[in-house]
Amino acid sequence: MDLVLRDARVVDGGGGPAFRADVAVDGGRVAAIVKADAPDGVRRPTGRRTLDADGLVLSPGFIDMHAHSDLALLRDPDHSAKAAQGVTLEVLGQDGLSYAPVDDRTLAEVRRTIAGWNGGGPEDDRVDFDWRTVGEYLDRLDRGIAVNAAYLIPQGTVRMHAVGWDDRPATDAELDRMRQLVAEGMEQGAVGMSSGLTYTPGMYAPDAELTELCRVVARYGGYYCPHHRSYGAGALEAYAEMVRLTGEAGCALHLAHATMNFGVNEGRAPDLLRLLDEALAGGADISLDTYPYTPGCTTLVAVLPSWAHEGGPEALLARLRDDETAERIRHHLEEVGSDGCHGVTVDWDTIEISGTTDPGLSGFIGRRVPDWPTARRLLLDDRLGTTILQHVGHEENVRTIMRHRVHTGGSDGILQGAKPHPRAYGTFPEYLGRYVREESVLSLEECVAHLTSRPAARLRLADRGLVREGYLADLVLFDPDTVAAGSTYETPRRLPTGIPHVLIGGEFVIEDGRRTTALAGRSVRGTGKPA
Repeated sequence: MDLVLRDARVVDGGGGPAFRADVAVDGGRVAAIVKADAPDGVRRPTGRRTLDADGLVLSPGFIDMHAHSDLALLRDPDHSAKAAQGVTLEVLGQDGLSYAPVDDRTLAEVRRTIAGWNGGGPEDDRVDFDWRTVGEYLDRLDRGIAVNAAYLIPQGTVRMHAVGWDDRPATDAELDRMRQLVAEGMEQGAVGMSSGLTYTPGMYAPDAELTELCRVVARYGGYYCPHHRSYGAGALEAYAEMVRLTGEAGCALHLAHATMNFGVNEGRAPDLLRLLDEALAGGADISLDTYPYTPGCTTLVAVLPSWAHEGGPEALLARLRDDETAERIRHHLEEVGSDGCHGVTVDWDTIEISGTTDPGLSGFIGRRVPDWPTARRLLLDDRLGTTILQHVGHEENVRTIMRHRVHTGGSDGILQGAKPHPRAYGTFPEYLGRYVREESVLSLEECVAHLTSRPAARLRLADRGLVREGYLADLVLFDPDTVAAGSTYETPRRLPTGIPHVLIGGEFVIEDGRRTTALAGRSVRGTGKPA
C-alpha cells in the first residue's frame, strides 16, 4: 500500500454514523477499509507510509457545485483558496458566462464581460487563451491544476456566439447553431449547461429557447443549472419557471445559489421548499446549492436594467455617458425596480464595493455606494469591471434551505478583487465549524453528505463522493473540534484552520496544513454519449 491513514474517524459521505478505521490508499484509490471493531484475525493494513489520523475526521473530498475558478486554476497553480478548504472538485462554467465554446469575437466579448468575476480582461495577459472549444479547454486543464474541475456549457456565451447581444428570440438557424454548440460541448465532456438569466445576453432567451437547449443537455444525461430570472420580487415564480421548463424538456435541474434574498422574501424559504417537494414527489430530478452566508456577490453592472445592456459593453458605456439615458437608468433602478435588481428598487446602502479592475479606484473598496452618480462614475471609470457585495440575505432562509434533502454546497466564490466575499475562501469550513459544531443546524454526517455524495450523484460520478473501497482517494482529514473558516469580511483571504491534510487521487495537495507543489487535479468529464 502507498499510504495508510491510521485510526481515523471515518465519515464516509453516505450519511450513516461515523466509525473508526484504518484506510489504505494504493494507486490513487481507496484500497482497503478495516474498521476498529473488525473481527479478530483481520489484519490491519500496512503501507510505505502511515499517517496517524487519531482525532481527525476522514471524509471524501468536498465538491464545490458553484465555482468561478475558470481562469484562477490556470493562472494560480497554488489555488489554496479552494484546496485549503478541502475542495477536491469544482464545477466551472457557471451563471451562463465562461470561456468555451467561443470564436475569436465571442472570446474577446466574454473576457470583457466577466473580467470582474475572473480577471482575464483585454489587458490581462496572465492566461494564454489557446482554446476555443469545450474539449480544448478541458484538455488545457488536464495539463495539471490544483484541484479537479468539471464544466457546464454557458448558455449566455452560446447565445453571444450564435445571436450576439440583441434582445430578441433566436431565428431558426441561430437556434440550430446553439443546439449544435451545446451538443458538441456535451460530447466533449461537459456535465450540463448553466444560465445567468439576470445577465445579458443569456437573459434575452425566452423559455422556449431554453427548453430546446435543455432537451439537448438531457439527451446526454446532463443537468441544467440556472441562475434564474429573479432572486427578489418574483423569486418563487422564477423557481417555478425553471421547474416547468426542465420538466417539459425532461432535463435534470440544479438550482444555483438557491437563496431567497431581499426584504420581500424574508421568511419565505419554506415556500420555496414546498414548491420543490411537490415537484420531487411528482418525479422531478432536482437538486440545489447554497453558500452559508447572507450577502451576495456580483458585479455592479449586473444591477442595471437589461435594456441598457443591449448591443454589448461598448453600447452600455455609451448609454452611461449620455446624461438623458443615464437618467432613464437611474429611474428604473430607484423608482421602477430594475430586472437586474431582481425586480426591487435599489437600496444603495446594501451595496458594498469589493473590487475594481482599475487600481486607481481602489479607494472605493470596502465602501458602500451612496448614490447613482457615484455608481455611474464607477461604472464608467472602471469600464464595468467593479465587483460588489449585496447585503440582502436572511439568516433564517439560509438555515432552512441548507437542511433540505437535495441541498449541496457551492461557494459561488469570486476570487477577484481586493476584498472578495469570504465565501470564496471559507464556505466549506464555515459549514463544518459554524453550522455543525457551533450551532447544530446539521449533524456532521449530514453535512458531509451534502458536500460530497450528493453533488457526486448530481454529477453522475460513480467513483467519487464516498470513502469506499475502489473509489478514488480524493480525501480530506479535518479536526472537528477546530475546523473553521479563517476568512471574514475584513480579512477575506485568510485560510481556514483545522484542515491539515487534503488528498487528490492519493496525492497530498495539503499536507500538515501547507500547500504542496502537487498539481493533482484534472478535468472530470461527462460521458459524452447519449444517455
